[in-house]
Amino acid sequence: MALKDILAITDLAGDQTAAKYAIDLAGRCDAHVTGLALAFEPVVPAFAAAPLPADFIEASRQQALAAAQASLAAFNELARLGAVKSEGRLAELMTGGPMEPVLRHCRLTDLIVVGQENPDKPEPMRELLIETALFESGVPVLLVPYIGAPSPKLDSALVAWDGSPTATRAVHAALPMLAMAKKVTVLIINKSRKMAGEPGADMATYLARHGLNVTVDVVTNPQTSVADTLLNYVSDNGNDLVVMGGYGHSRVREFLFGGATRDILAAMTVPVLMAH
Repeated sequence: MALKDILAITDLAGDQTAAKYAIDLAGRCDAHVTGLALAFEPVVPAFAAAPLPADFIEASRQQALAAAQASLAAFNELARLGAVKSEGRLAELMTGGPMEPVLRHCRLTDLIVVGQENPDKPEPMRELLIETALFESGVPVLLVPYIGAPSPKLDSALVAWDGSPTATRAVHAALPMLAMAKKVTVLIINKSRKMAGEPGADMATYLARHGLNVTVDVVTNPQTSVADTLLNYVSDNGNDLVVMGGYGHSRVREFLFGGATRDILAAMTVPVLMAH
C-alpha cells in the first residue's frame, strides 16, 4: 500500500525535526501531511492546601495554547515552503491525563511521525505520547532523532529481523519507505541461539519479490547488548533508516517499553520505524 497520509506530532520546544522529516517524506510520496500540535492543560493537585486561583489556571491554559499555536504555525510554514498537501490541527489534553484526544487523530493515518525526547528541552508526556502511539494507535510510528535527520533519501535501510510478529508487522508497514532505499540489509543479531538453515533468507526473498536490493548480515554472539550491537552496526554502516518491532509489556505502568526498545529510542541517531 502506498504511503498517502502522514501525521506529524509537532515540537513545542525545538527545531521541528519530526515535522521537517514528515514534510520531506510527504513530498517524496505525494502524500498529505497533517501537523498535530498538543496543548497540555495544567493539573490541579487534589492534595493542594488551597484551591489554585481560577485566573492562574486559565492563564496556564492560555500559555499552553499559545505554545501549541506557535508550534502549529511553524509546521504550516514548513509545509508551505515544502509545497506539500497539508493541514494543521490542535488537540488539548490534561497533563498526566488520558491520551484519547491524541489517539483520535492517530488512528486514521498511514504513519505517525514523532520526534525523540530531547533531554535538553523536555516536553510534557513525550515518552508516554510515543508509547501510546506505538502500542495503542494500531499505526506504525516513525521516530526522528532530536538532533535531526537528513531528508529521507534512504540510500541504505536496515531491517532488524528476529522473526517475531512485531518485527513482521514493522516490515509490512515499512514497505513504502523500503521501496525508496537503494539497498536494504536484513540484520540478525544472534545471541548464542541455534538457527536452522540460512538465517534471514526467507525475509530476503520476500523483500526481493517487492523489487528491493537485499542483503543479509548475521552478527553472532555479540559482546554488547542487542540495542548497542544494533546502534553500532548502524554507525559503522551508515544506514539511513532502521525498521524494527516495538516491544513492550504491562507491569508497573500501563505501557512499559522492553529494554532493547527503550535503549534504542534513547540513543538513536537515525530515524527508526516501529510497529507493535
